[in-house]
Amino acid sequence: MPKIAVVYYSLSGNTRAAAQRVAEAIRASIEIYRFEWQNALHTVTASIGIVLLDRESASVNGLLSAADVACFAAKDSGRNRVHLYREGEASNHHHQQMHWLSRINSALEADRFELHFQPIAHIDGQGDVDFCKHYEVLLRMIDEEGNRVLPATFIAAAERYDRMPAVDRWVVSEVLKHADQGDPSEPAAYTLAINLSGNSRSDGRFMGFLKDTLQSTSLCAGAVCFEITETAAIANLTRVRHFMSELRKLGCLFAVDDFGSGLCSFAYLKNLPVDFVKIDGAFVRDVDNDTVDQSMVAAIQQVAQAMGIETVAEHVETAETRCALARLGVSLVQGYEIARPTAMQTFSPWEAGTVNWQQVASDA
Repeated sequence: MPKIAVVYYSLSGNTRAAAQRVAEAIRASIEIYRFEWQNALHTVTASIGIVLLDRESASVNGLLSAADVACFAAKDSGRNRVHLYREGEASNHHHQQMHWLSRINSALEADRFELHFQPIAHIDGQGDVDFCKHYEVLLRMIDEEGNRVLPATFIAAAERYDRMPAVDRWVVSEVLKHADQGDPSEPAAYTLAINLSGNSRSDGRFMGFLKDTLQSTSLCAGAVCFEITETAAIANLTRVRHFMSELRKLGCLFAVDDFGSGLCSFAYLKNLPVDFVKIDGAFVRDVDNDTVDQSMVAAIQQVAQAMGIETVAEHVETAETRCALARLGVSLVQGYEIARPTAMQTFSPWEAGTVNWQQVASDA
C-alpha cells in the first residue's frame, strides 16, 4: 500500500478542511482504480498523511519529517485512510524511531547481534514431552552497554526504514554456521527455524542472496525452516507461493507463523507449500479453560492434519495448557513451559533430551 504525504498551504480561511477534502479525493481516486495482472484484477489503496503549512511551521526538513509521521499514523490506524498530523507526534514517535534506526545500523556495523534458540517438542496424547531436534532461532541485539534488547523493541524501526533485509541477511548467515551440513539428499538430523520479515521476502535481491548462500552451503534436506507470518503470506499470495517453491527446491521447509490471526486462514493455506502451521498464541494461552479457543485450535489441527501439515502451538506456558493441547490432538508445542530460549553459543542439538530446560535462565 503506497503512503502519500500532503503538505498543504492555502490562503483561504479553512485550511484544515480544505486539505482533508483534497486528501480524501486523492484516496478515493486511488481506491477505485483497477488493474489486471497475471489474469487477475487488483486494487490499490493509499495511506495519506497531512501536514498544515503556515508562517509558524518548522523547516522544510521538519515538515517532511512530520508528513512521514502522519503517513505512518494513517497506516498504523488501519490503512486506506487520511491522518492529519498533530503537534508533538514527531517528537514522541518519529524521533524515537530514528534513534532506533541509528542503533540498528551501529549494531550491524559492530556485529552486536546474537542468536538464541528455543526447542520445539513433540507431545503424546497424555501431554508427555519428547524433544524432536527442531529449534526456532530468535534474535537479540546487544546495546552499547552490553545489555540484550528483545526484537519487539527495535523491529518496528528496522521494518519502517527498510533495514530488515540487512538484519535477516545477518541472521541467515549466522544460522547456517550451526545448520546440519552433509549430503543434501539425506534428511537433516535437526531443523533450525528462521523468522523472515515481510520486508525481506519482498526484496528481490534478498531472494538472490538466499539462493546463492544456500547453494554454496552443503545442507541436509530440512536443515532450515523459514517462518513467515500469516499476515505477510496473505498480503501477496502469488509472490509468497513462488518464494516458497523456489527455496523448497533447495531443501528448505516452511512454516506459517501466528496462524489464525488472519481472516482467510483456511482459504489460502491449501494454496501454499507449507510444512508447519504455528497456531497463534492468542488461541493457546487459555485453551485449557476457554471453549472458543478450544474450538479454534481443534479446527486448525483437523484442517492441517487433513492437508498433511503439522501444527505447532506457540506460547505454551503451563502444564495445563500443554495437556489441553494434547487432548485436542496437537503434537508439537513451544513455549516457556517446554523450554526457555538460550544463547546459540551453547547450542547442541544432541543434548536437547537431557537438558533440564526449566532450569535454563533466559531473558526471552
